[in-house]
Amino acid sequence: MKRIFLTLAVLANITMLIALILGVQIGDPMQNGGRDPAVNSRIGTHILIGLGALTSTTMVHALIFTYFMGTGRWLEETSTAYALPDIWYQRNQKIKYGILPGIMISFLMILGTGCLGAVADPATAVSLEATVGISDSTLHFAMAVLTWIVTMMINFTQYIAIARNSAVVEGVLAEVRRIRLERGLPVD
Repeated sequence: MKRIFLTLAVLANITMLIALILGVQIGDPMQNGGRDPAVNSRIGTHILIGLGALTSTTMVHALIFTYFMGTGRWLEETSTAYALPDIWYQRNQKIKYGILPGIMISFLMILGTGCLGAVADPATAVSLEATVGISDSTLHFAMAVLTWIVTMMINFTQYIAIARNSAVVEGVLAEVRRIRLERGLPVD
């Protein structure tokens, strides 16, 4: 799972970085009264890649949570079947619920970045510039950079969580193997 997660997380973060770079390259959206085809094309590309980043990052988080749900269920059933102590299952649950806040923070930040991107659109009637004292495009850019950095840190903690959970699974497998050998059952 570590390799799959690492590959998908790297791809999602690269997508976020590409969206960020494309956003910087947009230029003045009001050039030629907002009707410059090159600028509008860059805006469209930025939005599509940004939506791809949102989707891919959310899918990575969904994958890791599904992994923890699946291993948790397996640990629960295996512990019951082999009368193992609850410590294995409790470790899994602690690791699983430890990653949930990061998943939510990352998702909300990505969503917030998209919302600020909509506010940064000059065609939008909404503006936060008077409220926060920063231009909408600067606010969107700052949020995008912060989101990317925070998501990378969260992905790092998720990778560590997967490694810790893998150790739990390996411990249970070793214990099951020992029990099966004691009982004269086949071990594959």
